[in-house]
Amino acid sequence: MPKKLKVLTLFDAVRPTTLHQDLTPELKTVDWKTEAAVIAALNELGYPHEQLAIFDDLDLVRQKLQTFSPDVIFNLADQFRNNRSFDQHIVSFLSMHDTPFTGCGASGLSLCKHKGISKKILSYHRIHTPDFVIIPRGKRIARPKRLKFPILVKPLKEEASYGISQASFVETDDQFRDRVTFIHDNTGNDVIAEEYIEGRELYVSLIGNHRLQVFPIRELVFREVPPDEPKIATYKAKWDEAYRARWGLENRFAEGLESALVRHIETVCKRIYHLLTIDGYARIDLRMTAKNELYFIEANPNPALAPDEDFAQSALQAGIAYPQLIDRITRLGMKTVRD
Repeated sequence: MPKKLKVLTLFDAVRPTTLHQDLTPELKTVDWKTEAAVIAALNELGYPHEQLAIFDDLDLVRQKLQTFSPDVIFNLADQFRNNRSFDQHIVSFLSMHDTPFTGCGASGLSLCKHKGISKKILSYHRIHTPDFVIIPRGKRIARPKRLKFPILVKPLKEEASYGISQASFVETDDQFRDRVTFIHDNTGNDVIAEEYIEGRELYVSLIGNHRLQVFPIRELVFREVPPDEPKIATYKAKWDEAYRARWGLENRFAEGLESALVRHIETVCKRIYHLLTIDGYARIDLRMTAKNELYFIEANPNPALAPDEDFAQSALQAGIAYPQLIDRITRLGMKTVRD
């Protein structure tokens, strides 16, 4: 019978915390549904576990490692001081303490966070990506002539479609300048502007390190969006239920994909996973044109893990119930070799 691992679930908080913080109020909120679900799964699995939330003090982690001595950390901390770009530093801290943890390591998080670097790496390896340009803050805003309209203007390092709206879809140089300026001024981010790829929005979930399993493919469908309107995964398209209902947006399993095409998608996503040095688990976002050409949009290590999100839904479709998924991710974290 497998050993009952001692698990420390590590969360991020939006305000300073203490070592023995009571997280009960937070765990009853919608914002903490993933954390609550993981804890419930660990309870069902019979794993001894404790929780810790951090905001701006990593020494709390060091103290918890000493007092609890977990076998593995289930890492759900994806920001520090409300800054998501610090997620790789959290796992670097854990690596330096020789503490096993779930999910992706620092190199994979860094490469995937920078949408320009990830696209350059994959383009070098002949994986299709939209043509793009990076416009840092403080630099002159100009569209290279090679970059053809329509264009999507997005924050360079944000996640979960933050900073993406219908106004991100631009068709003139004036719109281009206005949107770049808006993102620079309002998000504090550099910009990636990339050609819009017309096609289906596919989400491919994978788990593993060297040997990967690809779960059934999900798709964001746009049922009520007029044919001549852009179909883009804006922040509202992902997170605003009223907006999703109004435009007939639905995340569901992709239909009508021939088996050979599914195998091709799986092969491409496995290559992406390895080339970007991802480990643990991830979701790859693709666009597929009417000619079944695949374009890499972005990679999401440690994607949203709530039972109703795409990753867990894909795992369930593959026959892996939620507690077993959490068990698998936990044990995979124990086996991962960190550099």
